[in-house]
Amino acid sequence: MSVTRTAAETVSATLALAAPVTRVFAVLADPTTHAAIDGTGWVQEAVDRAPLAGIGQTFRMDMHHGDHPDGDYQVVNKVVVLEPPCAIGWLTGYRKDDGDLEFGGWVWRYDLAPADQSGTEVTLSYDWSAVPRFVRERGIQFPPFGPKHLVNSLHHLAGLVVGGQASA
Repeated sequence: MSVTRTAAETVSATLALAAPVTRVFAVLADPTTHAAIDGTGWVQEAVDRAPLAGIGQTFRMDMHHGDHPDGDYQVVNKVVVLEPPCAIGWLTGYRKDDGDLEFGGWVWRYDLAPADQSGTEVTLSYDWSAVPRFVRERGIQFPPFGPKHLVNSLHHLAGLVVGGQASA
């Protein structure tokens, strides 16, 4: 397992899992598993529980972060990559007071490749290259987490697909 910076504004980590690619993809496409996968503890619970099934689909997640002005908050994610069972990704944003959605420009993406006879190599990437200037001027640090976050997330994913529960 290693964490790499694949581009100036992208960081990724890769882990081989002892589970078939279709199983790994199904877990990632289920928003109810995202809190268990998250390596920071910020993701609390899926508000929208339907499996991710199409580009443009949105799903909301309840979040908590001690440095967020409200502590508890909600994000809206929009599916921007959906290539079963090879890739899935979403753009994160929020619902503004007027009800419109605004996305910050950062994308979470999982790329899956069959490995060995029944395993899967999973690469988790966080790409903030499309974050607009006005968002950067808000003082948000990118990435907003340390490198262990991606590693922890992949180990949690492994616990779900291999052992049926998240692992530390």
